Amino acid sequence: MAGPFCPPPGGVRPRPPRPTPAREGSAAVLDALAAAAAEVDPDGLASLIGIAAAGVVDPRSGMVTSATDSIRGWAGTALGAGLADRTGLPVACDNDVRATAGPELTALADSRGSLLYAAVGTGVGGALAVDGRMLHGAAGIAGHVGHLPSPEAAGLPCTCGATGHLEVIASGPGITAHYARLTGTRPDRLETVAARAAEGEQAAVRPITPGAPAAGRVLGGLANALGPDRVVVGGGVPRIGALYRDALATAFAAELMPPLRGLHPEPPLHGGDAAVRGAAALPATLPLHRPGAHR
Repeated sequence: MAGPFCPPPGGVRPRPPRPTPAREGSAAVLDALAAAAAEVDPDGLASLIGIAAAGVVDPRSGMVTSATDSIRGWAGTALGAGLADRTGLPVACDNDVRATAGPELTALADSRGSLLYAAVGTGVGGALAVDGRMLHGAAGIAGHVGHLPSPEAAGLPCTCGATGHLEVIASGPGITAHYARLTGTRPDRLETVAARAAEGEQAAVRPITPGAPAAGRVLGGLANALGPDRVVVGGGVPRIGALYRDALATAFAAELMPPLRGLHPEPPLHGGDAAVRGAAALPATLPLHRPGAHR
């Protein structure tokens, strides 16, 4: 999660990492966010808060409308109002992947440009911006590209409760689970599978090769539908090596209609502060949820 306070002229203050009390429930998470906000603004200079959070976040209602059980009781949390009440400041909120994509959209040469952003890591998240405007959709669900159907994932259960979604086969946990299905042994982490694949172990290559092309095909199809100026693929999974990145890019290119043939997936321009910067910009464009508004 990112709940930033960026001092003028847009710098990011150092902030110590804080564990998310995910198993203690949503109230504990909101308390931790409020404590983090107070820690980085000890003089009380902030007048607004931007918060980027996991799950399906509806900026208009300020609610987490859907979430996995990674944070206990996170679905249904009044994120905007809950943090506003704890801090005494107006709060704008959004999904963490959309906030991370915000600086990528700002970086487009044309302020009316369009962007397709995918974050492939523990899950497969995404963000869609058309004609310079980030799309949120009903209940804030726009951009969840990991829940598009993928033939490679047919019959496999997804974290959302459905089956056969891209996230099941293309995400880090999806790849390691596929390795476990093929070998009968569960690796400690994705990087272990990647290292074994680099050494030529076919049982490690096989779970990577369906997930990467599956992601490429989904993103290529979305590019045809949206007509983006840029396609950005971030997250930890593309960093495991060329085997994943090249297979994704090849499958992506094969899907494109002729006007988009010069388009290719690019790595993010911004580093670890992207979500913080994106969250800090949210109050300028999204509804503000004020203290005491829902009492």
